[in-house]
Amino acid sequence: MNRFLLALAILASWTSCETHQPQPKVAQKPSKEWTTARLYVTAENTDKRLSDDGVLEFESADQTLETEVAIFVNPARKFQAFLGIGGAITDASAEVFSLLSEPQQQALLDAYFGPEGIGYNIIRTSIHSCDFGLGSHTYIEEGDTSLTTFSIARDKIKRIPMIQRAADMIGDDLVFYASPWSPPAFMKTNQHMLRGGSLLPEFYDAWAQYFVKFIEAYEAEGLPVWGVTIQNEPMATQRWESCIYTAEQERDFLKHHLGPAMAEAGYGDKNIVVWDHNRDLITHRANTIFEDSVAASYAWGTGFHWYETWTGGEPKYDNLKLIQESYPDKKLLFTEGCQEGFDSQHYERWSNAERYGNSMINDFNSGTVGWTDWNILLDERGGPNHVQNFCFAPIHGDTQTDELILT
Repeated sequence: MNRFLLALAILASWTSCETHQPQPKVAQKPSKEWTTARLYVTAENTDKRLSDDGVLEFESADQTLETEVAIFVNPARKFQAFLGIGGAITDASAEVFSLLSEPQQQALLDAYFGPEGIGYNIIRTSIHSCDFGLGSHTYIEEGDTSLTTFSIARDKIKRIPMIQRAADMIGDDLVFYASPWSPPAFMKTNQHMLRGGSLLPEFYDAWAQYFVKFIEAYEAEGLPVWGVTIQNEPMATQRWESCIYTAEQERDFLKHHLGPAMAEAGYGDKNIVVWDHNRDLITHRANTIFEDSVAASYAWGTGFHWYETWTGGEPKYDNLKLIQESYPDKKLLFTEGCQEGFDSQHYERWSNAERYGNSMINDFNSGTVGWTDWNILLDERGGPNHVQNFCFAPIHGDTQTDELILT
C-alpha cells in the first residue's frame, strides 16, 4: 500500500510543476480554501511512511524573492478534468476476498474506498474471464451464436458481490468499466480463448451484442457501467486469454458494429475506450481510429498500459502528449499496470513504489484523466492465476493466516 500512497502524495503536487506556462502579471489572492495544506512524507531509508509533517501555510505576494519557496499559478490556464484513480476487481480478487474473514474484508474495502482510505473511485473488471482467475469461461454455451444462453450467474457468486460493496462505498463518484480479454473460442480464428487469434468477421455483430448484454446484465445488478474498452492488449499474443486486432480491424469493429450496437440499445451515452495496450504503439492506433470521423464519434478516448518497458526501454510518456495535442477532444485513461514477477520476499521493494509514482505523475502531466491499477487484491502467491502469471498487488490476502499484507 505504501507505494500507492507515496504516488498519491507526490501526485498532489504535480499541478504546481507546470513552470513552462506564462505567469500572471498581477498576483491574485488565493481562495481561503487553498491557503493551507497538510504535508505527508514517505521516504526511502527513513522511518517516514506517510508521516504527518505538519501544515504548510500560503500567502499571496506581488513579488517573490530568490530565497523564498514560491508556487506560481496561472488561473487562466486549465488542464484536464480529473476522473479518478482506482483498480481492478477480477475473479482472482473476488476469490481471495471470499476467503478472508468479514473483519478483514471490511478492512480492505475501508483502505481503498472508505472515508479514511485512499479514495479509489474507479473499478475495472473483465468481460467473462481473464488470466487472473481459476480458469477460462464465457457467459454463453460454446457455439451459441444467438447468445440465448447468456448468463452472468457465475459472476454473481463472488465477483459482483465484492464490486457491489465497493461501489456502495464510492457512491455517485463511481467509474465502473469493463474489458474483454478474448471472445468465446468459436468466434476466433484459432478456435481457442488463449494464445491470440483474431475475431472472425462473421461474428463481429454477435460479439458487439455480447457487450450490450454484459451492460444490461450488470446494470440489472445495480452496477452502472461507465464504459467499456474494445479489447485488452489487442497486439499481444499471450498464453492467457487474448485476441489480436489490427488498428484497422479495431476501427472497423467500432465503426460498423460495436458503436452502432450500443447506440441502438440505448447505450450511446456509455464510453468506449480504444487501444487498451502499451504507450509505445499508441499513436498509430489513435491516428487510425480518430482520423475516421465516424469511428471517432463513438470513441471516448484512448486507454493504455505501462508494460512497454519489458524490452528494457523507457516509458513512452511523450506519446501521450502527442495524442493529447493531436486530439484534444479525446481523453486518455491509464487502464492497467502492475509489478510483474511476484516474489514474497519483496513485498516492500522500493523500486516498485517508484515505478508507480513515476508513472502516475508523468501520465497525469501528459494529459491523462484517470489511472487504474490492476488487481486490488491477490493471494500469498500473487494469484490465483490459471496460467501462473503471478504478480504483485497493493494488498495481498494470506488465505492461510487471514492476514492483509500491504506492499
